[in-house]
Amino acid sequence: MSAARIALLPGDGIGPSVLAAAVRVLQAVAARGGLDLAFVEAPVGGAAIDSLNDPLPDGTLALCRSADAVLLGAIGGPAWDRGPQRPEQGLLRLRHELGLFANLRPVVPHGALAAASPLRPERLAGVDVLFVRELTGGIYFGAKERRDDRASDTSVYTVAEIERVVRVAARLAQSRRGRLTSVDKANVLETSRLWREVTTRVVRDEFPTLELEHVLVDAMAMHLLQRAGDFDVVVTENMFGDILTDEASVLAGSLGMLPSASLGRGPGLYEPVHGSAPDLVGRGTANPLAAILSSAMLLRHSLLAPGAAAASESAAAAAVNAGARTPDLGGTATTEEVVSRVLEALAAQ
Repeated sequence: MSAARIALLPGDGIGPSVLAAAVRVLQAVAARGGLDLAFVEAPVGGAAIDSLNDPLPDGTLALCRSADAVLLGAIGGPAWDRGPQRPEQGLLRLRHELGLFANLRPVVPHGALAAASPLRPERLAGVDVLFVRELTGGIYFGAKERRDDRASDTSVYTVAEIERVVRVAARLAQSRRGRLTSVDKANVLETSRLWREVTTRVVRDEFPTLELEHVLVDAMAMHLLQRAGDFDVVVTENMFGDILTDEASVLAGSLGMLPSASLGRGPGLYEPVHGSAPDLVGRGTANPLAAILSSAMLLRHSLLAPGAAAASESAAAAAVNAGARTPDLGGTATTEEVVSRVLEALAAQ
């Protein structure tokens, strides 16, 4: 059997360093589990603008299309804020070209990191939420217009776009605790009224055993800080999902703990939720755990290796429990020290 081909997109800022950490853990997991992995690197984002004047060069896109999975570091930064091209355009186009419409973002706080969250420990008890964010529709992809005295961004959703992401979320809820929460703004937005109608129909007709709840996005922002433990799978549109999952990072103690998987018609794309953090470049203190946990999601969803994924996740948790914490988690560990602890925990399994 040929090796599984993994496209590596280091990107910008701390992206290269956290991606390198994730690859080291992937290699260790693969060696102990008998997996054959082949890694091929390509530029994306600001780095690709600088080298090839394109945030998503043709060669990078071709590599991603031919890969079994894509692992991304991070993109963006102030160096490209005023240029004609933005690094984020490359990521948006990559999601579109690969047909990635469902973004999975799990939020599971580690007990040892309770002090890193601004919330009281009792607010974190039992929290295990899986966000499913629609990824290719809504205001991010709608028509945009800019004039001297006005600007507009159009939000558009089709029935088919809503149906497919709700089905993904519903299947995941079936495999978990059987509860699905749909987040919208149906009291104001026409797209949200369509979202609620379609979600209700899909769950009623295709997943009748699920418990479905509709929550307005502003209320959800409050509930995440008050009763996050009540939620199981949360499905929502593109912008709401982006904002809510950043808010949910306070439950885990840091954005540096949140992984993600983007799934759809093409190879899955895996990346930490955090950004490029240009202020941390060169310090050696970036938290690699979100990237490592993203690589575990790659093992589970793209390579269908749940045992290897669980081993990686268990090693990451063991490292945290042993005190391997970067400054964002209130510790003093370096990126290298955290990776070393994860690898030691993996070897000890």
